[in-house]
Amino acid sequence: MANLNLHLVGSFFIVSLCLLVPLASSTSTDVNYCNKKTAYAVNVGGLDISPYPISRGVETTFQIAASTDKAISGGQLVIDVYLFGWHVTTEKHDLCEETSCPVSPGDFVIAHTQELPGYTPPGSYSLKMTLKDADGKELTCISFDFSIWFAASEGVAAS
Repeated sequence: MANLNLHLVGSFFIVSLCLLVPLASSTSTDVNYCNKKTAYAVNVGGLDISPYPISRGVETTFQIAASTDKAISGGQLVIDVYLFGWHVTTEKHDLCEETSCPVSPGDFVIAHTQELPGYTPPGSYSLKMTLKDADGKELTCISFDFSIWFAASEGVAAS
């Protein structure tokens, strides 16, 4: 009887895993504000990474849902990337290349697409993103964790 229960549990686990694998092509990721006590002018509602898991040589899109009470005419995204806690790189992007400018009060989306080079080491990463307005004033600052895998499987590669 114990073997039958173990077999049923194992079968249930395998079937559940097979149902979840197609959902792994995109993920909503938890974000944390850099300073929880700061009232940022831009509030971040969520982050979607697609495809997920992230693989070297595959174009990946980071899509950030945000909102603001004031118009933003332009600015800069500063992205700091860490691997196992060690600072790896800093990237700076024009806000108007990542979303439509001017940003009107209300909801908006910042989307950044990038293909990681083949020499990118796999592992656990964290990313800190600071959004600054045209005058250099910090509008928001978030961080989140993600992993980079060795390579994409045949079915996950971007078309």
